[in-house]
Amino acid sequence: MTRDVFQNAKRIVVKTGSALMADRGAARTDWLARLATDIADLRARGKEVILVSSGAVALGRVDLGSPSPARLDQKQAAAAIGQPRLMAALAGAFAPHGVTVGQALLTLSDTEIRRRWLNARATLDTLLDAGIVPVINENDTVATDEIRYGDNDRLAARVAQMMGADLLVLLSDIDGLYTADPNTDPNATHIPVLKELSAEHDAMATGANVASGVGSGGMVTKLAAARIAHAAGCSTIITRGNRDQPLRAIENGALSTLIVANITPATAREAWLMGHLKPEGTLIVDAGAARALQAGASLLAVGVTGVDGVFERGAAVAVRLADGKTIAKGVTSYGSADILRILGLQSDEVEAALGYRGRPAIIHRDDMVRA
Repeated sequence: MTRDVFQNAKRIVVKTGSALMADRGAARTDWLARLATDIADLRARGKEVILVSSGAVALGRVDLGSPSPARLDQKQAAAAIGQPRLMAALAGAFAPHGVTVGQALLTLSDTEIRRRWLNARATLDTLLDAGIVPVINENDTVATDEIRYGDNDRLAARVAQMMGADLLVLLSDIDGLYTADPNTDPNATHIPVLKELSAEHDAMATGANVASGVGSGGMVTKLAAARIAHAAGCSTIITRGNRDQPLRAIENGALSTLIVANITPATAREAWLMGHLKPEGTLIVDAGAARALQAGASLLAVGVTGVDGVFERGAAVAVRLADGKTIAKGVTSYGSADILRILGLQSDEVEAALGYRGRPAIIHRDDMVRA
C-alpha cells in the first residue's frame, strides 16, 4: 500500500532533519547527492517535489564557538551563517542532474495569514512551473519563539497543506512509529499503516532526537505534522532517512509508517473554504461569469459588475448575482479598491488599469467553493 501511495503521488513534500543534512558542522555531501538523485528521478517521472530542509543552525553554529547554541539570538546568528552553506551544498548536489534549486524562507504568518499565504503559494507554484526544486526552511534569523513553527515537521505539513500536496515524506532517524520506543523496549512492534491518529498513538511516540544533538523534533512532532497533513487530504510517510537513496528505498519496500489520508487535497480544501471562511465582502457577477464558475472556471475581472464592502487582498468574499443569490465564496487575489478599478475589464487590460501585473484571476478556482 505504501509503495502505491508513493508512486501515485503527483506533488510530494520531502522533509529532512538536521542530523541528515549535517555532521559536525559540515554538510553531508555524499548523502545529499543520493537524495538529489532520488528527487531528480521523481521529477523525470513527472512528479513535483518540494524539499523542506533543516540544517542551517547545525552548519553555522561552529563559527559561533558554541557546540549547541541555547539562546534564541545565538540560534538566529548560527542560521544566518549556515543557511547560505546549506543552499550551496544542495545546489552542488543537484547540479549534476541539471536541476536548479530555489530558496524560500517562511515564517509562521506566511502560512497562517491569507494574504501572505497567497503570496507564498504563488511563488512556490511559479518555481515548480519553471522546473525548479523549491527548498524551504523556517526564517530562523527573524522568527521569535512567539511566531515560530518550532520544528520543520510542522512547517513541512503546513507547506503540504498550502500547496495541495498528495504526499508528505518525513525522513527521520527511525523507520516509522512503533508501539513503544524500540531502543528501550524489545517488545516494541512496528506499525506499517494507519488510517487515523489517536491519543494512543501519541503515547507510543518517542521524544526528540537527543542522540544527534542537532534536531528539534521527534516522533511526537512527526505525528502532529501528520495530523495537519491528514486534515488537508495529504498522506504521510515516516521513515528512516539515513539510507542510500532514501526515497527509492520507500518504493523498494523499506520499513516505514504510512498515515493514509481518507480524502483528496481538493476535497479538503473545499471543506475548509465552505466551513471556515466568513465573508468580509461581496463580489457581484453577471450571468456569464456565473455560468463559467459553475463549470469550474476562475473568476475574472470581466465578469464582475460590482463590489460590496471594503477588504484587503486575501480576504474571504461571497460571490453573488445581481438578484442577491450567493453562488460561491472564496479567497480574493485583489483588495476591493483594486477590484473597483478593473470591473468588467478583459485580462489583457488589467495591468494597464492597475499599473502593475496582478494575478490572472480575482478568485482562482482552487480558492473557491461553489454554493
